[in-house]
Amino acid sequence: MSENTTNLTLFEQLGGEAAVDAAVDIFYGKVLADYRINRFFNGVDMEKQAVKQKAFLTMAFGGPVNYTGKDMRDGHAKLVKMGLDDSHFDAVMENLKNTLAELQVPQNLIDQVDALAETTRADVLSR
Repeated sequence: MSENTTNLTLFEQLGGEAAVDAAVDIFYGKVLADYRINRFFNGVDMEKQAVKQKAFLTMAFGGPVNYTGKDMRDGHAKLVKMGLDDSHFDAVMENLKNTLAELQVPQNLIDQVDALAETTRADVLSR
């Protein structure tokens, strides 16, 4: 009996908490190794950052809401002052898509994650 995925949230389709945890850990490894964007994480407690990111993505993907962090605009305002722009947002998106592909997430789900993340671009870049 095959499960009907049309009724599942994106969070469930991706594999739930374990999948989000794995993706965030791999993603931040890629981000910190990426010369285009790693300077934005200088001095950041990456353990705390990963916990916040996991809670945010879980909520954004339709899972349980435990996110209590700042909104996108407030959370990235300091980075915008440091020069955060579309090229950096694109680099983050590239690392996210590569992470999901590495985890063998189906392309249709990667496309959904990509579209959802794109909806945050204006707020992340304070537009």
